[in-house]
Amino acid sequence: MQAGQLSSRIAFDAPTVAPNGQGGVLQGWSEQYACWANIRYLRGSETVIAARLAGRQPVVITVRNCSAARSCAIDWRIRDLRTGRVYNVRTAPVPSQDRAWLEITAESGVPQ
Repeated sequence: MQAGQLSSRIAFDAPTVAPNGQGGVLQGWSEQYACWANIRYLRGSETVIAARLAGRQPVVITVRNCSAARSCAIDWRIRDLRTGRVYNVRTAPVPSQDRAWLEITAESGVPQ
């Protein structure tokens, strides 16, 4: 992959839990890392969720290999900072053969 193919700016978000001051907790997301990436769309599908069809779009997200990107876990999400689209991470980062890149399989259009 060429560096010029990294055309999408993305952010990795980790789930967070914080006390709400009344004995409960607030669940949310905190941005861990932002970088340039290549998003390759795979064949999409539709599934039935709550008696309605919901589109699912799997993608492979390629980023440069670094310790911050390697820390991504399957309970994280990835946001496209330009479009606002949210992808749920489905596999841990896998290094390419030359170990210069990491590939992450993710999916949009489905609940976390």
